[in-house]
Amino acid sequence: MQTPGSTVLGYPRIGPRRELKRAVERYWSGASSAEELQSVAADLRRDTWAELAGSGLDSVPSNTFSFYDQVLDVARVVGAVPERFTALGLTPLDEMFAMARGHEGVPALELTKFFDTNYHYLVPELGPGSRFALADRKPLDEFAEALAQGVLTRPTIIGPATFLLLAKPAPGAPAGFVPLDLLEPLLDVYGQVLAELAAAGAEWVQLDEPAFVADRSPAEIDALGRAYRRLGELADRPRILVASYFGDLGPALPVLAGTSVEALALDLVAGRADSAAAAPALRDKTVLAGVVEGRNVWRTDLDAALATAATLLGTAGRVEIATSCSLLHVPYDLDAEPALAPDLRERLAFARQKVREVVLLSRALRQGRDAVAGEFAETGGVAAPAQRDERVRARLDALGAGHYRRGSAERRVAAQRAHLGLPPLPTTTIGSFPQTGAIRADRAAHRAGRLDDAEYVERMRAEIARVVRLQEDIGLDVLVHGEPERNDMVQYFAEHLAGFATTDLGWVQSYGSRCVRPPILHGDVSRPEPITVGWSTYAQSLTAKPVKAMLTGPVTILAWSFVRTDQPLGETARQVGLALRDEVRDLEAAGLRIIQVDEPALRELLPLRAADRPAYVDWAVDAFRLVTGGVADSTQVHTHLCYSEFAEVVGAIDGLDADVTTVEAARSKMEVLAQIGPGVPRGLGPGVYDVHSPQVPDVAEIEALLHTAQHWVGPERLWVNPDCGLKTRGEEETVAALRNLVSAATAARRS
Repeated sequence: MQTPGSTVLGYPRIGPRRELKRAVERYWSGASSAEELQSVAADLRRDTWAELAGSGLDSVPSNTFSFYDQVLDVARVVGAVPERFTALGLTPLDEMFAMARGHEGVPALELTKFFDTNYHYLVPELGPGSRFALADRKPLDEFAEALAQGVLTRPTIIGPATFLLLAKPAPGAPAGFVPLDLLEPLLDVYGQVLAELAAAGAEWVQLDEPAFVADRSPAEIDALGRAYRRLGELADRPRILVASYFGDLGPALPVLAGTSVEALALDLVAGRADSAAAAPALRDKTVLAGVVEGRNVWRTDLDAALATAATLLGTAGRVEIATSCSLLHVPYDLDAEPALAPDLRERLAFARQKVREVVLLSRALRQGRDAVAGEFAETGGVAAPAQRDERVRARLDALGAGHYRRGSAERRVAAQRAHLGLPPLPTTTIGSFPQTGAIRADRAAHRAGRLDDAEYVERMRAEIARVVRLQEDIGLDVLVHGEPERNDMVQYFAEHLAGFATTDLGWVQSYGSRCVRPPILHGDVSRPEPITVGWSTYAQSLTAKPVKAMLTGPVTILAWSFVRTDQPLGETARQVGLALRDEVRDLEAAGLRIIQVDEPALRELLPLRAADRPAYVDWAVDAFRLVTGGVADSTQVHTHLCYSEFAEVVGAIDGLDADVTTVEAARSKMEVLAQIGPGVPRGLGPGVYDVHSPQVPDVAEIEALLHTAQHWVGPERLWVNPDCGLKTRGEEETVAALRNLVSAATAARRS
């Protein structure tokens, strides 16, 4: 039987130098045409197919490109476009961007995390009246485009069961409706796509079903089996590879193995090879052994990976080598980072290096290790150990229970009311303010040595002073310094903490045109000197209103970095927490009385299986409380969480023991408060302004959200704030939105 062969489950799509980001944002701003944007996209696809086809892989994926998000793309392919967007009468391209970003008062789809990654997807809205049809031919068009360039590809599509499980009931859907109820009509469209791909010459198609590495009900697993029994029995279709990633399929594995699909891809980095023993039907299948890590940047131990893949040889009909998941989650090329320390570089592999690892492991599996022994010695093997700092380890060993505690919540509330004197429904922002091109240019010039330290500090202070005056003019109650000196909320701290390294071109897509450069946490962590204290104290010196100092929490720093794997994650989190604790103490000593420790990734790192969650919650809460433990009762601790489903971490949010918790809530129209409102007895700030859309909310819209919020959160503990930081927004829209926010809060106080 023909097999898919060695492959990767996906590849980065933003371009080695973020070409897609720049092209998309030029189009949004009106600086380029749709034709120019499509030309950039076509070049990126062509280059990716040519690179992968020339790498030695046996199979090359297609349809891994997206202008914004692959889940959104599937919604458009199957015609799951809410009527509020079709009614706009836009071109298909602009309609797609309207679904992602909103359009002239029409709210965008909800944005949330893709499983336990820092990638975000747009949540499809489905109801009993949803009608599916092949409405967009993107997978077919890109297959044909690659074929015209001489590359026979394997189209890759989110599978039907996962698509429905990632969706949410549309507004107005009746109680009890779940999107999975629509499986049968959705399969009609998938069947049509498969038939047309087969007619076009596709030999394989990849359908991704990662939803089943999480806990699923018997009814959901039964739906998965029904889907692939039906698709497997189609007469006109390519061979089907069902790909899972981010963990073990568990009870879903024997169900899939019992269908007529020809191949399964298993994540053997986050999952275990011995789980395949539970599915004897794999003897008739090809199994793609995902032994090259797709989510982290460490070089593969080739001998260990080969041994793992070899354990499947007696279980599967045929074994091939693959990545554990799409390489979307790692940067393009380690060769673009010559400034990294040599002893660190020898431990790393980015997307292009991981492709080479897949090809080499595939040759070793087929030809024997001896045939590639020289290349194994050059490419693989055990890298140098992480750097240790015995002082850090001794400090952690000396900690006691008291280091993780604060005074009682009741005592803190009284002390903070007396000290801060804030009105009911206090207004604030989450931290960052819009960053102009001039600010970014100043940071780049300083980093390159073209701007000396004194001039750089003067320019950043001038921007801080401007932002403080602006906030006072708007009428906000708690101010921020605006963070002009920060490039990214994690990278900035990584640049000032020992144990981290940062890259120049290590960009990874987070959502849409938003790209980040995750730092590399490679050794023990400490804080050589204060990081934020000077900027925050300068801002406080300019105003009588309280200024909120801003830190990124230990869980989020880990979640948005590439983290060492040689010790438990909780131990690394405590190291980061101890470093941040030193920063909090210095901020408090300098007179800052409101300190925000952001943990937007708290839900993101939650294990996908319930059995693994208690241990995670324990160390995540401990790491945060280590940061804030021991501060004075009068010092108000805030935290911020965004773009996640919070029901499963309400206990953890409460355990953080923050005085005020701010959360994303605008896109979901305060739905999140049904999950967390009653469970967090202290201050709560549900976002009333969606900062990931260019739309400016009017006063009435914000008042309505505040009215809804007060159903869940009493006015004595309700705060008024945007969903998230404002760094990526324009100044004009930001000022307009914040003025409306203050006006709505003022009206709500009167009522």
